[in-house]
Amino acid sequence: MDSHNRQLAVIGGGLAGSEAAWQAAGLGCQVDLYEMKPLAFSPAHHSPLLGELVCSNSLRSDAVTSAVGLLKQEMRFMGSLLMEAAEQTRVPAGKALAVDREKFARFITHKIDSNDRITVVRQEVRELPAPSSGNVSAIIATGPLTSDALAASIGQLTGQEHLAFYDAIAPIVEAESLNTNIVFQASRYDEGPGDYLNCPMDKSQYENFIHELAGAQKVPLKSFEEQKYFEGCLPVEVMLERGPDTLRFGPMKPVGLIDPRTGREAYAVVQLRMENREGTLYNMVGFQTKLTYPEQKRIFRMIPGMEQAEFTRLGSIHRNTFICGPELLLPSLQMKKRPDILLAGQLSGVEGYVESIAIGLLAGLNGARITAGKKPVVPPPETALGALIKHLTATDPRKFQPSNINFGLFPKLQQKTPKRFRGEKYAERALAALEQWRKTSNCP
Repeated sequence: MDSHNRQLAVIGGGLAGSEAAWQAAGLGCQVDLYEMKPLAFSPAHHSPLLGELVCSNSLRSDAVTSAVGLLKQEMRFMGSLLMEAAEQTRVPAGKALAVDREKFARFITHKIDSNDRITVVRQEVRELPAPSSGNVSAIIATGPLTSDALAASIGQLTGQEHLAFYDAIAPIVEAESLNTNIVFQASRYDEGPGDYLNCPMDKSQYENFIHELAGAQKVPLKSFEEQKYFEGCLPVEVMLERGPDTLRFGPMKPVGLIDPRTGREAYAVVQLRMENREGTLYNMVGFQTKLTYPEQKRIFRMIPGMEQAEFTRLGSIHRNTFICGPELLLPSLQMKKRPDILLAGQLSGVEGYVESIAIGLLAGLNGARITAGKKPVVPPPETALGALIKHLTATDPRKFQPSNINFGLFPKLQQKTPKRFRGEKYAERALAALEQWRKTSNCP
């Protein structure tokens, strides 16, 4: 890794790395942001832009009474660049925050390129930097697709094999290739047109569909790969293996969606979410898959309204690399064996876009603080960000798995609260704790 007269190096220009660089620069730190694209691409990345979204364009619920919505709100209060990018490039998605991914990445890239304290270095980093004579050497934010060479370097440092599971990508279809006589627009339970397109199935159509899906040809894992999926992102064919009604009670749930042709709920529904602002592309919600490309086209065109579907991207499967945070990380996100290195994003052991950004934000703050000779900060566990940190660093290592943010990671509410009000109470407590923490720790 070449020196560019930096105070801090951030390795990886994805979601976490971009956020970390922005936060560190905001505290006056000179940052070199290393990104290997376009010199080299991971199996899932295609754009040279920073902050490229791969699996989906959704950042999930925007309601502050949901755990992920609360986490986004905390990041907004802390000056998150990527939350600003999401607001500026959002597309209709009901109660979720979804973005136009091309505009999202361009917004981030422009902001980073325009920041005088950040130098973008287009270079692949294949090993951890040598120990720093200063306070902090680098933030590693290379994501779930960390290169084999760098992953091996991290493995040498940790003294153990890094863990890995596999994450799947859902297909994207062209809107004009859909049959609008069948596909209807609606959001679950909402009145009015709604933000999703829905492909309804009757019982016979559903049974034919799952029969073909069950027997479809899949992309085989390589000899050295282990089939280990994240529960929140299972391929549809893996879900189907759990029973014939699994999809109908999962991503194909028809509840709350009334087919205007019949005036009633269908037996099953495939939902499509807007992928770009122009509404020309739609993402198949929950349809992550490892089917071969020919089989995807054949089987997904069995879906009513998608008989002539044109796919701009087909589903695929890729490796997700992460470390065992409770064994290797301090709550500040510093590595126990190399306190001059911080980890951020999915590599640290969180799951999801929003969670990765949040860990990048904290890594950037602490990287800058430690470089300036200040103590790192850790948000209180009552906050969504603090709850994530506690999961990363205080979970029993034998039971550790990557996790999305959820209220099960938070300290229990002191007062007994009806379930329908718990989200509101968690949010009230978290935002009050965040404000107090920001004042006492002198955080932005």
